[in-house]
Amino acid sequence: MAGQDEARAIVLFSGGQDSATCLAWALDRFAHVETVGFDYRQRHRVELDVRAPFLDGLRAGFPAWAGRLGPDHMLDLAVLGQLSDTALTRDVAISMGDNGLPTSFVPGRNLLFLTFAAALAYRRGIKHIVTGVCETDFSGYPDCRDDTIKAMQLALNLGMEARFVLHTPLMWIDKAATWRLAEGLGGAPLVDLVRDDTHTCYTGDRAHRHDWGYGCGVCPACELRAKGYREFRSQSVP
Repeated sequence: MAGQDEARAIVLFSGGQDSATCLAWALDRFAHVETVGFDYRQRHRVELDVRAPFLDGLRAGFPAWAGRLGPDHMLDLAVLGQLSDTALTRDVAISMGDNGLPTSFVPGRNLLFLTFAAALAYRRGIKHIVTGVCETDFSGYPDCRDDTIKAMQLALNLGMEARFVLHTPLMWIDKAATWRLAEGLGGAPLVDLVRDDTHTCYTGDRAHRHDWGYGCGVCPACELRAKGYREFRSQSVP
């Protein structure tokens, strides 16, 4: 990867709250930021539909970041959906499985995402890879853990003879702190954009709007988002 530009980053941008906040974090730090999304035939595919409006909102509302925002890439990972029999790829209930993991866990998902993002970054001459995984306020997925990310960074660098740096801005903060991070990066306009133009609900519900955004309000993703938003708002009151 000779000639690697240290000021270039690629963000795994699903269309959800966490990855949107990470995108703002990256735009605040790097001179050139590209985004990549993955279509694995997820049950909540509406998250892919909100990606473009959110990017348009960033460009319109944050001129300083607009010039840094590079191309958006969409990769077809239908094979992941074909392999997975989970609550995120099938119309089944979200519950705790016999293995102690929620049925919304898609085995290998983040491992594949990071591998394909790194392959894209290699081709694009990008060193920094940003992902919104979190071990503090999450659904118990083992591929979101810090140890997993460190192992993936080592494997990717060895396997591609590269020097990628995997960034996880949300790893050690809860959802309330994630909302605060967005506010610190872009003020109320960014909080509003994240609230209204991202999607986190596992069932793909965009029909019901709440004070924290759109969603069914009862799935684990909605519960985490709502709880964090209300804690964030309560902490913001003087």
